[in-house]
Amino acid sequence: MTCPDTWYTRTATDRRTRPALTGSAEADVIVIGAGLAGLTTALELARAGMRPLVLEAETVGFGASGRNGGLVSPAFAGGDDAIRARVGPKAAMALHRLSIEGVERLRATIRDLQGDAGKPVEGLLSLRRFDEARDLKAHVAEFANIYGYPMTYLDRRALVSHVDSPRYFHAIHDPNAFHIHPLNTVRAIAAEVERLGGVIHEGSPVVSADFSGATKRVTTGQGRAEAQRLIFATGGYTGPLQPRLARAILPIATYMMISEPAPDLIASAIRTRACMYDDRRAGDYYRLVDGGARLLWGGRITTRAADPAGIARQLRREMLVAYPQLADLKTELSWSGLMGYARHLMPQLGQLAPDTWHITAFGGHGLNTTAIAGKVLAEAILQETDRISLFAPFGLDWAGGRAGLVAAQMTYWKLQLQDWWRERG
Repeated sequence: MTCPDTWYTRTATDRRTRPALTGSAEADVIVIGAGLAGLTTALELARAGMRPLVLEAETVGFGASGRNGGLVSPAFAGGDDAIRARVGPKAAMALHRLSIEGVERLRATIRDLQGDAGKPVEGLLSLRRFDEARDLKAHVAEFANIYGYPMTYLDRRALVSHVDSPRYFHAIHDPNAFHIHPLNTVRAIAAEVERLGGVIHEGSPVVSADFSGATKRVTTGQGRAEAQRLIFATGGYTGPLQPRLARAILPIATYMMISEPAPDLIASAIRTRACMYDDRRAGDYYRLVDGGARLLWGGRITTRAADPAGIARQLRREMLVAYPQLADLKTELSWSGLMGYARHLMPQLGQLAPDTWHITAFGGHGLNTTAIAGKVLAEAILQETDRISLFAPFGLDWAGGRAGLVAAQMTYWKLQLQDWWRERG
């Protein structure tokens, strides 16, 4: 089994394959899912001396963890106001501090790994497509005063040194954020888990899981495994294995495309190596890769599979609205993938039963949130901290099934309309 054809798979530095689980196996903890959430948790537990066994239905990084935009910045998809309304200002601040910590945690993990673990490129620009800046300036001041987190407001004159676009009026520059090759990163983490004594089996979909007793038992198509602890680290590809998780996840498709190599043409529009996203509520995100030779562009969501090539044409139209000088830039490849969203738009992190945990719903949050969640879950399992309780208000709420998917698509279209209305002038 292999990951879908993406620019990441074409440029992956680690192409090893791992055998499926056959026969019986024992471990200290079984992790179902070899994405960033499951592997980060396994890494933290392995560093503490545990023997994790990771079971992956496809290949390491097959899902969203290996084909996303690669942006790492402090954020939650739920939004500051919604989080504060649910948990109060003190807990909301603690959650955001965790998000900031996640950026540094992932940076440190990458630095400590062997080989090519993503090659972080510093900086992020949050770009605005309408002429209003008071809230941006207030946001920069708030983060500096409350969190000690430095960012810079850029007016249109300052922005020209980064991008040449008729659509962008203002921006916030975050020098601490960065972007990576996500598939290389997740595979480097997998290799480190194995170096520390963990075992990873690919092509091993779990068909049953019994966690009713002290010993947790799972079976795959060809094998079985036992451990004292069990972790469900599935995401957008969560299936019917655990109904509570399946009911709580909305699998949302998102899309990406990458250009042909054209460094001179791309440089006529984009002069920064920072990653970028426009701050529309239904916006796009993009960055230069391959040493500035290619433009990687992502955006759009659908609640059922759509033709990636067709969506790429829509993404291309958005690109040309922002950068009309890129009209001759050809798209070389496009792809899609499923992200797991919760109805409350926050990660779902907690206990299903004694010594049985879940860590999922990272759609829209950025890789930092997945990384810090793995650390927080490991701390709970090791009984080091109770920071996992910060996520208790964001439980396994029913996502609404098919009606939930319809509502999600309607919400996205509503956000697109609101974005258009703000930018109509």
